[in-house]
Amino acid sequence: MKRISLALMILLVFIGSAFAQADLQVLSVVKLNKSESITVKQLKTRVEMYQKQMGRELAVSEKKDVLKTLVEEKLVLQAAQKAGITSPDSTVDQYFVQTLCQQIGINVQTEKELDDAIRQNTNSSLDDFLQKQTGMKIVDYKTQIKNTLTIQQYVMSLRQKEIQGIAASDDEIRSFYESNKAQFVWNDMMKMFIVLVPKGNDANAAKLKANDLRNKYIDKKLTKEQILIQAEDKNSGYQAGETIAANTQQIANSLGMDYQLLRSLFTQPDGFASDIFETATDYRFIHVGKKYSAKLLAIGDIIQPETTVTVYDYIRSNLTQQKQTQYLNTAAQEISNSLNTPENVEAKKTGDALDKLLDWGTK
Repeated sequence: MKRISLALMILLVFIGSAFAQADLQVLSVVKLNKSESITVKQLKTRVEMYQKQMGRELAVSEKKDVLKTLVEEKLVLQAAQKAGITSPDSTVDQYFVQTLCQQIGINVQTEKELDDAIRQNTNSSLDDFLQKQTGMKIVDYKTQIKNTLTIQQYVMSLRQKEIQGIAASDDEIRSFYESNKAQFVWNDMMKMFIVLVPKGNDANAAKLKANDLRNKYIDKKLTKEQILIQAEDKNSGYQAGETIAANTQQIANSLGMDYQLLRSLFTQPDGFASDIFETATDYRFIHVGKKYSAKLLAIGDIIQPETTVTVYDYIRSNLTQQKQTQYLNTAAQEISNSLNTPENVEAKKTGDALDKLLDWGTK
């Protein structure tokens, strides 16, 4: 029995080693500015991300397309590095938090607050949650963001004049409005002043501080302006701000509060201040401001209360951004195609040998 166990152990080690060696095999080498290898493991990571998004396994031909994309990305990134273009980590971190907040439907400012909120809702860390959703850990996800932003900056630096000349026409704007006018509506909305105290490591202290702030505000010992100014101090221990909130479940989720509570605030008069209430991450109170009734919007109406942006302006901005993004994607492909030459890229695996390596997990 011992000999069998030992033989099985040796076999398992051998199989594990064989898989590890296969993952480390180099598929292509990009050498525009420096020598960078693309391995089977790197390709698997990207393929897994796409499979998570698409909900199915990719065929070998599709994996070849992903490999081509990785080669093209490295080519443009190397060209960007040669030109001295990169994206700072602070920008990447900010984009990371904003992107996930939009996808999940929550409203936080920092990565720690994002991690806390996800732990409260899913009982898993941000890293585990992200890997389950995308197939990537935080470090890999941020690398992808950094690469994407860097490529965008590089392409824009080469095609800036062309991009600035792209804009939606008046006919395109009015046609879009006519086709989508039912979407341009105001829900019932309300201006609200929110003061919240994060629980941190001491929920009781946070609750006491929230009550103290509310009492001083109600008793006019602190004005809204004073609270807002003091909140800017990183040592204030609380956050404060004003927003226009629609009476919807989605907005309640983004504010981290119960929808029934949000609905009840819409029944209160202007000037009403709520009691302190608890969310997953903080204690807070809300001061009710001016309300705006639901209505259909004409193309010349403002898109949001207390702003100057009209529906026409909003459509023009979005259509222009879409057209510029389409141009950027096309330009990036053109640039990568021009760089993808035998002098800059060496394919280490081709034909049947490549197909065999890419045939993992295919049913």
